[in-house]
Amino acid sequence: MIFALPLHGIAAAIWVGGMFFAYMALRPAAGALEPPQRLKLWRGTFDKFFPWVWAAVASLLITGYAMIFLHFGGFAGAGLHVHIMHGIGLIMMALFAHLFFAPWKRLKLAVDTGDWVAGGRNLGQIRKIVGINLILGLITVAVGSGGRYWP
Repeated sequence: MIFALPLHGIAAAIWVGGMFFAYMALRPAAGALEPPQRLKLWRGTFDKFFPWVWAAVASLLITGYAMIFLHFGGFAGAGLHVHIMHGIGLIMMALFAHLFFAPWKRLKLAVDTGDWVAGGRNLGQIRKIVGINLILGLITVAVGSGGRYWP
């Protein structure tokens, strides 16, 4: 727990904090740009951010399961908040994997070939998925930080 819990928290902070920044700060600021510049900015941003998300996902899985099995003795010994975090986390990871392998792949191709219409369409899909994952991530952080104090 001495290593797993802090690493788990850091990984969650990187992923959820990055989504919050992208959705609440970068997206509105980038809206003032013309489509080619905006899409190039997002392509560059995601190129830098997504490897961190993959590292966070790996860290969350490793540290989460380590805590469940080494600290709680398995799922039966884990509280409701751990089960909720686990379920929401798996949904978030599945949404991210879809985002990465479908609209992100198409967005990169569209930007690289100058197809700004297709790029905008795929960026819109990414925005929706990030918005959903951001809400799920904030719920998960609230559950994870306060759930152990539930009655």
